[in-house]
Formats: sequence, C-alpha cells, structure tokens
Amino acid sequence: MNWVAIIPLAIFLIIIFLIGIYASKFVQSSQSFMDEYFLGGRSFGGFVLAMTMAATYGSASSFIGGPGTAYTQGLGWVLLAMSQVVTGYFVLMILGKKFAIVTRKYKTLTLVDFLKVRYNSSVVVILSAISIIVFLFSAMSAQWIGGARLIESLTGISYTAALFIFAVSVLIYVTIGGFRAVALTDVVQGTVMLFGTLILLIATIKAGGGISNIIQDLHAENPNLISPFGAEGTLTPTYVSSFWILVGVGVVALPQIAVRAMSYKDSKSMHRAIIIGTIVVGFIMLNMHLIGVFARPILPGIEIGDKVMPLIALETMPAWLAGVVLAAPMAAIMSTVNALLILVSSTIIKDVYINYIRPDAPHQTIKRMSIGVTAILGVIVFIMALDPPDLIIWLNLFAFGGLEAAFIWPVVLGLYWRNGNKYGAIASIITGVGLYSLSDLLPTLLPKYSDVFQSFFNPFGMHAVVMPVVASFFVYVIVSLSTKKKIPTELKPNF
Repeated sequence: MNWVAIIPLAIFLIIIFLIGIYASKFVQSSQSFMDEYFLGGRSFGGFVLAMTMAATYGSASSFIGGPGTAYTQGLGWVLLAMSQVVTGYFVLMILGKKFAIVTRKYKTLTLVDFLKVRYNSSVVVILSAISIIVFLFSAMSAQWIGGARLIESLTGISYTAALFIFAVSVLIYVTIGGFRAVALTDVVQGTVMLFGTLILLIATIKAGGGISNIIQDLHAENPNLISPFGAEGTLTPTYVSSFWILVGVGVVALPQIAVRAMSYKDSKSMHRAIIIGTIVVGFIMLNMHLIGVFARPILPGIEIGDKVMPLIALETMPAWLAGVVLAAPMAAIMSTVNALLILVSSTIIKDVYINYIRPDAPHQTIKRMSIGVTAILGVIVFIMALDPPDLIIWLNLFAFGGLEAAFIWPVVLGLYWRNGNKYGAIASIITGVGLYSLSDLLPTLLPKYSDVFQSFFNPFGMHAVVMPVVASFFVYVIVSLSTKKKIPTELKPNF
C-alpha cells in the first residue's frame, strides 16, 4: 500500500469533513430547514456559484471516464469534450434571472417544485420525480464507481473495500451538512481540480518527452489518434456536433445543475459566475482530456480506461505529489455525488412525501426524514456499484441524456412560453424518456434489428439524445396548442 500517496488524500478528506461539520451548524440553527438543507439559504455569491456548478458538472465522467475514453479515442475525443465549455453559460443565461425570480416568488426549492407550480399537475410531478430518481441512480452509480476505482488504484486494496471507504466518506459530510456543505466543499474541490489538472498535465508532457514527441508516438501507433475522427474513425462531424446537445445546451435541463440557478443571492453574483464558470470548466476539461491522450504512449496497454488517471499520476510524479494531484478527481467525484444525493433526497422528501403523503409533516419529522433518506440512498447506490462496467462515462452520459429528454422543454418552454400547459409537459416527458430508453434497450433486446434501430434513433450518425429532444419539442408545442382551451386563463402562469 502506497502510504506516501494516501496521506495527502486522507488530509483532503479530513478537510472536507470539517467543512461538513461547519455547514451543519447552519442546518441546525436555520429557521427554514428545507431552504437551508436543499438550497443553502439562496445566499451564494458569484465565485461560490461558479465553483459549485463547475465542480458538480466535473464528475467521475469528466475526471475518470473522460480521460479513459480520450486514452482510447485520441485527440478527437478532446475536441468533442470541449463542447462542455458552455455549460455554465447556457444554464445561467437561459434560466438565470427569470428562474431565480420565479422560484423565489413561489418559494420552490427543487426543479420538480417549479414544475408543480408551473403546471399544477400531480402527473407532471410524479413523472418528473420518477425520471430524476431512475436516471440519477445511474449517474450516482457512476460516481461511486469512479471514486472506488481511484482509491483502488492508489492503495492497492480491493474494489469492494475501496467502494466502502468512498461511500462512508461521502455520506457522513453530505448527510449532516446539506446543500451548504455541498457548495462550500465544491469551492475547495473546484480549486483543487483547477490546479491538480494543470500539474498533472505538465508532468505527463514532461514524462512523454514533450508534446511534439508524444504526437509523433501517437501517429506512429495509429494516425487516427491525432485526427478529429477518433482511433476508429467513429467521431464523425455529425456525431460530434450532436454531442453538443448532450453536454452543452441540454445541460440546462439537468436538475443537479438547474437547481444551482436558484441558489445565488443577486444578479451581480450570477453575472460573475457566468464568466468564472466558463473559464474554469474550459480549463479543467481541456487539461483532463489531454492528459488521457498523452498518457497513451507513456503507459500503453491499459485495459480499463477508468484507471488511466490514477496510473499516470503515480507513474509521472513522486508519490506524495500524486496523492495531492489525485485529490482533484476525488474532489470532482465527491462534489457530484453530494449534489446528486441532495437532489434525489429533496425529490423524495419535498416533491413526493410532503406534496402527496404528509403535507402537514412537522419540522423535526422532515429533518429526520431528509437525513435518513439521504443515508439510505447512499447505501442503495453502494449496492448498485458493486458490479461496475469498464467505462463509467457511458453510464453517466446515459443518465444525462435521459434527464435532458425528460426536462428540457417542460423547463425552458414552461418558463418562457405562457401557452405551454400540463398536457404538453406530460406528453413531452413521456415522448422524450420513452424514445431515449427505447434507443438504448431495443438494440440490446433485438440485436438482429440493431441496424434498423441505429438508423432510426441515430439518423446521420447523430447521438441518441437528439431524436428524443427534437421529438419532445414538437410534441410539447403541438399538444399544448391543441389543448389550449382546456386550461382556464386564471391557471396560466403570470411570470
């Protein structure tokens, strides 16, 4: 066991625990438990907002799965990954002021809470809650797996033991500290991510003999590794362009990101966060994916791509520095895990339990339920992560696509188009989630017709998220217009 590398990582975890304990004081003393536990009292400035968005978005997919896929695909995957630069910009520009004003006016705490107020429909709420729970379990499993593989590679202990250590570490501070603990640790984690990726990129370039030498080695192995089309030529212009919907524009619909557009304190903070967040996300994503590609000539033959990051760090640096740098992907994973835990917990407690089971639940009951549900969710995800896939990025992207197909039009058009109604939202969610799920399930269930399904769900080689997003848009508009007369004027939104 490499204790020299483990000690810096252990110190980092201790700091995170202390922040969680500090944040728990706000939870205990708050006059509004749910507002504090699930939104941090809507009190964050621009820097905190930018870092919590960047850290939440920069997940195990970006720091473990992303470099692993770049290791396999080459520089083409770096080009594709850079479409993520605009995520914070789009979220805050599209939702931004109006979303914050509306959610404050109606005192909504979650994305589903907003949809409940906007559409006045229990069906919309239930469908939304189910979508969040189902798809975010996939996303949380990806984070658990990434954290466990990082600890496994660093310490040499078994995957199951590493998974247990990671799960316990996250659950303790998230359960006691709530959203404020998430946001404050995101600042620390985002800063570690920023500098950790830069240090590792420099060390990797140095170990490879410089960029020109690395590029020559990649070209000698496979010229496609330095082309925009990937090692196997599968990253076509159409696919890369359509991927921008999945990890660029569509991020607006991700509940774990959208909820952050509710948490800032004023417009100045939002504007500052747009600038800082865009720079930070761009810098981190470029560094991480370049590390994955540049690691290939240095460590050829890595079979599990998710192990590229920890292995290249241990190969190119002194053990103690590798431990410090590997706190960056650990930070990314933990920040995303805590955000997803809080989000799913709030969906169950606020959107289901309080809305439909016990609306008059006393403060102490809500408090105990929130903390208990958060802990139980962690245990369930732990069990799901015991049998991991080879590349967690696909698990994470599957969750992204499902959430975007479900929410992008009910949220965006619901915010800006007064004639959108509950019938359109219901039809849009069912269409989006249905088509996206079928695109993943049918080729597996009926492999004989996989080519037919491929041409239908991935026309012109586009990513599978495009068809559901486009179809759900037209369904939302057509159904809303055709049922316009069924919605009384007084029930239409006045925002």
